[in-house]
Amino acid sequence: MVNCNFSVLKKSIALSTMLFASSLSFADSSYSVQKGDTLYSISRKYQITVAELRAANNLSESDILKAGQKLVIPSANISNAAALSSSKRMSSDKSYDKLSSQIYVVQKGDTLYGIARKYSMKLPELLSVNSLDSNATIKVGQKLKVFVSQPAIASATKNDESKKVVLPEKTEKPSVKTTIIEKNNVASNEYKTKGIVWPLQNPTVKKIKGKVSGVELTGVDNESVRVVHEGTVMYTGLYRGFGEIVFVQSKTGLIYSYSGLSVVSVKKGDYVLSGDSLGTTGKKPESTIKFMVFQNGNPIDPMKAPRG
Repeated sequence: MVNCNFSVLKKSIALSTMLFASSLSFADSSYSVQKGDTLYSISRKYQITVAELRAANNLSESDILKAGQKLVIPSANISNAAALSSSKRMSSDKSYDKLSSQIYVVQKGDTLYGIARKYSMKLPELLSVNSLDSNATIKVGQKLKVFVSQPAIASATKNDESKKVVLPEKTEKPSVKTTIIEKNNVASNEYKTKGIVWPLQNPTVKKIKGKVSGVELTGVDNESVRVVHEGTVMYTGLYRGFGEIVFVQSKTGLIYSYSGLSVVSVKKGDYVLSGDSLGTTGKKPESTIKFMVFQNGNPIDPMKAPRG
């Protein structure tokens, strides 16, 4: 019995080491194209979407890869992935209305991905304010509207002696409020789910804490994952950090994200109705999935998102 337990422990340690090493290889990096490579095969290798690869490298659908070509492999960002998988954008983010805008002239080597990062904008928002779709490419000399975000404003003024005394006071108060909110949420991180339709029948529903908001749903072993709002399947596949994922886009442009499925039974382009099965969960602890809803790449409260 002791030898058996030790063997299991060794396997567990080996798996943990492999996963850790794998996560290191997924940092924002570059890749040299090999003979026979396609954008699809590379996206599968790094567990991101083809749309993200195109945006990060300013590639169109007609571009052909060449052996030796260097590609930027962007860090996985499920918000970007959801927005770039969308065929329709809704109104642009109102949070930019009060920020200063300016015109940026595209330089050689620029990509939409790089310009968005330079101005601390979200890629979907850069696309939206310039009326560009997810397959757009840019040309040298092209003019784009960009916004000076709060991080950029802060870095531009941090050397101003007259503001060094003011800035700490402005940043101190929000940090205290955030701490209080986190403490209050520790004992109440579960939604009241009465009357709310979820992808699982009677799940335990917990809020996801972190950069991406959404919910974690725990059901029973091998449970069917159901559509909560009809729409078109825009993407299926492994996504870094989320496992098997399905994006479903409603007619209004919202992206419903179902991730962590054990089995996926739909494919890109399928039109699914509310109540249809997308696949199944696994056995505990894999009977838990993540459910998120995005508007223009911005997560919205999944409990308040339309059903139907």
